[in-house]
Amino acid sequence: MPIFIVEQDHTALNVLSYLRLKIPAAPPAYLKQLLKKGKVLGPDGPLGGDELVRAGDSIRLPESGRLQELLTRQPVNRQPLQVLYETREILVVDKPAGLAVHSSLGHEQDNLTERVAALLAERGQRFSVAPVHRLDLETSGPVLFGKGKKACGQLGQLFIRQEVEKYYLALVAGKTAGSGELISALTAKGKEKAARSDFRALARDTQCSLLELRLHTGRQHQIRRQLAALGHPLFGDSRYRGPCPPDLPRMFLHCCRLAFIDPFNGAPIEIEAPLPEELATALLKRGISL
Repeated sequence: MPIFIVEQDHTALNVLSYLRLKIPAAPPAYLKQLLKKGKVLGPDGPLGGDELVRAGDSIRLPESGRLQELLTRQPVNRQPLQVLYETREILVVDKPAGLAVHSSLGHEQDNLTERVAALLAERGQRFSVAPVHRLDLETSGPVLFGKGKKACGQLGQLFIRQEVEKYYLALVAGKTAGSGELISALTAKGKEKAARSDFRALARDTQCSLLELRLHTGRQHQIRRQLAALGHPLFGDSRYRGPCPPDLPRMFLHCCRLAFIDPFNGAPIEIEAPLPEELATALLKRGISL
């Protein structure tokens, strides 16, 4: 039977956060089921996930082949999260391409939300945290998290009221106009919804154009679909028939800036996310510099 003895510096954690820290390979849903079924025992009996651990207490887990395998599995070698901005209510982290924001099929054990939760557990911070918006799997850039339900609610209202300015960098096929507005109706969940983006070209030739886009609405694959319809699909976007050169390992779409008014103190906030190295290298090979 696996047994942990709680160390003094972990006493700020609740039981679920403590288990996630001690068994990093375990999916959170699996640990929650153990707790729900009363299989995680403390000195006084079954423990609840929200209970605080106490220094010196023993925490006993059931005999289980799967649990033993999780205890011995080497944790995934991850790059540390890059925190771009943080206050008492807000946390903004830089999401790499290929990492899902939420748990989904194939991303149950490793996604941005779980990495943020693990970061807070390591700090000994107990409040809940959740993303207020999302980026597509292959899109990189800043993702805004709220600390606690009240913060998530207030930050979510900013997006509902379209009070968050969202800017993207995209490398597209062909030579675009110097600037323009993209307005279209995109189908989402069986309904057509208005979609609007503005763009300006930062560099362009007959082969490709580097665009800065401002997203005014947030439809699924909005930028990708609108640019493809314009005849200028994204580099690396095979789904919408964009060019996929061997020197570019991913889709060239990066959220480079978020700007909004802090709903908690009224201060203007502007958060910039640096262009990932693989995208900067792709630009240099094409003679483009930012």
